[in-house]
Amino acid sequence: MKTKESSLKAITDQGLLPLFFYEDAEVSLEIIRVLYQSGIRVLEYTNRGPAALTNFRFLIDAVQLEMKDLHLGIGTIKNTAEARDFIQAGAHFIVCPVVDAEVGKIAHEAGLLWIPGCFTPTEINTAHQLKAGIIKLFPANVLGPVYLSSVKEVFPGQLFIPTGGVEIEEENMTKWFKSGVCAVGMGSKLISKEILETRNYNELAIRTQTTIEMVKATR
Repeated sequence: MKTKESSLKAITDQGLLPLFFYEDAEVSLEIIRVLYQSGIRVLEYTNRGPAALTNFRFLIDAVQLEMKDLHLGIGTIKNTAEARDFIQAGAHFIVCPVVDAEVGKIAHEAGLLWIPGCFTPTEINTAHQLKAGIIKLFPANVLGPVYLSSVKEVFPGQLFIPTGGVEIEEENMTKWFKSGVCAVGMGSKLISKEILETRNYNELAIRTQTTIEMVKATR
């Protein structure tokens, strides 16, 4: 059984949270298989299209059969209805682009890790008071590592993960980890539109393995 604690550990151990959505459920599953075979043990599927919920149910069933140690969370959760739907579908953790106290409450009641998205110190403080396991800095390319370095000490013990614009590049990752993040979120920089459309699973495997090694070297 996946819990708040096990999902938190999976993310911090891995130091990397891949995230993606694709409208084709079978292709989505192949992407997850490649990520898993390349060493990924926790990832986020995003609620970015009308097929997301149906796809997620299909993916969770496959994960439970084939990849029992994989934590599969759901991202882009913006309201309580979405939270309830995906928790019922079996989501292992909840990621949001915003801070919604009621979504946090639902996640906590389900015993799941809640990762709200924040931009300002006020939002960070609200999420911190609501006991967010990890706070997502979003969009990270606008905020930057210097921003986190400036605010992190105000919230002792709080974990942060940047999402949006993190590069598969040693200097960029080094700056983020030095700023104090527990992991980096990575979407299209890792799982690009081209990889999804061309089904270039070999390229994805290489890119994933490179990224995992870069995280290990720079954190």
